[in-house]
Amino acid sequence: MMFNLSEVQELIRRRRTIRPARFSPRKVQRDQIEKMLEAANWAPTHGRTEPWRFKVYAGEPLKQLMQTWAEIYKAITPSEKFLQEKYEDILARRQQCSAAILVWLKRQESEAIPEMEEWAACACAIQNISLVCTAYGMGCFWSTGPVCYSQQLHQHLGLGPKDRVVGLLYLGYPQGEWPEGKRGIWMNKTEWYGF
Repeated sequence: MMFNLSEVQELIRRRRTIRPARFSPRKVQRDQIEKMLEAANWAPTHGRTEPWRFKVYAGEPLKQLMQTWAEIYKAITPSEKFLQEKYEDILARRQQCSAAILVWLKRQESEAIPEMEEWAACACAIQNISLVCTAYGMGCFWSTGPVCYSQQLHQHLGLGPKDRVVGLLYLGYPQGEWPEGKRGIWMNKTEWYGF
């Protein structure tokens, strides 16, 4: 065996989604994010397209992004579905986290690889980021939704017409105890053939 399987499995089991409201004031460092992005770059990729791209935010640029995110939420949400609490929650993230990574998909011009497979590659890159976060004792919150996929955000970021935002990853150290996780039994989700 090349690696200690129990440690690898424990790392995977301990990965957690932690909301920014639970982050402590402890700052995420640039060298830590560089390690996350290096790990992300080793995600599986069909046809070696490596579709993942990253925009990393901290400090004032992160605060500006959260302000823009909140305003886009307000602009695209019908008044009967608009939640002031959600709007304020987005704005609060300006103070709650010290860094965030926006992950986007750079679509290949030829479109030879199906877009769904490019999304899958980006999701694998995000999982790699999440695992490095866990190794650092850090949480990661993968945020998606209408703002993430909106034309307004797409234009704000200056993305090409075929490019897509995959999500915004909020990074931070959790306050208090590391949260426990729950999953159903994998055997109940598996069918075996030929064994």
